[in-house]
Amino acid sequence: MRRAATGSLRQAAKYSCRPSDKLRENRGILPLSAFDDLLGLSPWMRELDAAQHDRMRQDLVERRVACGGFVCRKGEPVDHWIGVIEGLVKISSVSARGKAVTFTGIAPGGWFGEGSMLKDEPRRYDAVALRDSRIACLPRATFQWLLDTSIAFNRYLLIQLNERLGQFIGTVEIDRLLGPDARVARCLAQLFNPLLYPGLGRKLEISQGEIGYLTGLSRQRVNQALRRLESSELLKVDYGGLTVLSLDGLREFEG
Repeated sequence: MRRAATGSLRQAAKYSCRPSDKLRENRGILPLSAFDDLLGLSPWMRELDAAQHDRMRQDLVERRVACGGFVCRKGEPVDHWIGVIEGLVKISSVSARGKAVTFTGIAPGGWFGEGSMLKDEPRRYDAVALRDSRIACLPRATFQWLLDTSIAFNRYLLIQLNERLGQFIGTVEIDRLLGPDARVARCLAQLFNPLLYPGLGRKLEISQGEIGYLTGLSRQRVNQALRRLESSELLKVDYGGLTVLSLDGLREFEG
């Protein structure tokens, strides 16, 4: 998987987010059901006025990305703000020598790329679908228009940026101070963040292999960590997913 990602880094233009290429396949104005799905997952959207709703409904584009496909690529122009309607997306980067690092996972209801939109710089990471996913793309012009017209949107971006900053500070702490069990606990806590993914609830469909991709651990090591977290009554492992019993406990778990 790493070799495929590395090889295709040289073809970043092929995966551009511009409507002329990347969105040409599987593109289309979001159907009503998809727009309603986003409303349910993104409370800030419900605070927009009628004109802002109409503009978003008109400009949003839905893409369907197969498992293992690129949602967006490192080095490409940032023309869209990206949200996850269904599925799971990994934010990562691969060096020229093939060394990979995973920054975070994006669960349904999550949006990403606002930092690059605000700084107007090329994208600095890859986003890869860990399962078949439905992706919402909001054009830059509409993103900027919401910044100029919506207090609710600006408030949401402030909260989002603050939460992401705390998330990445926590990631540095995990990598330098904590062991594998704590890495799994903190990874799951990030995916259940109620401010970043307010529509998710306490249950998430996620496989142990997907957790492994997000944490850099083997499936077998993830299984051990989940069993320990379950015995600590922090979560319950279900078939094809898990239920969080104590979000604070996962956040504070140090192994």
